[in-house]
Amino acid sequence: MTQGQQLAKRFEEALLNGKWVTNTNYKELLSDVTYKEAATSYLGLNSIGLLTFHINYYVLGVLEVLKGGELGIRDAYSFDMPPLENEKDWNTLRENFIDNAGEFKEHLSRLSEEVIEQPFVDDKYGNYNRNMNGMIEHCYYHLGQIVLIKKLLRS
Repeated sequence: MTQGQQLAKRFEEALLNGKWVTNTNYKELLSDVTYKEAATSYLGLNSIGLLTFHINYYVLGVLEVLKGGELGIRDAYSFDMPPLENEKDWNTLRENFIDNAGEFKEHLSRLSEEVIEQPFVDDKYGNYNRNMNGMIEHCYYHLGQIVLIKKLLRS
């Protein structure tokens, strides 16, 4: 198994179908979250919807690079979500996020051993391997937050 395939498997575990690290994944965890829960900020914490948007923002931005494009995202905009106004908005965000994660995983799995050690966009960011591992860690960080927020909202 190549490094790209190994990273893709770890990414897939966190977002689409694994249970190894957190006993859940984004797809499963978000599957029964209602619009009201997604839009609610509990005790000043980010909402589930906002955290979903935030991770999707990075998935889309890095996916663009994996597809051969430019890195056009900026941290300053990663929480600039348009308001979730209804169930349709939430369902669209959630479905787009899951679809984008699947496409990301596919592109990640195709990274060659040569590319995985090359600089990611710019030398200052380190190589692809470092950045893809960072992406997975970032996803798990916010997954844990969503797990806790969901429990708090339902308690």
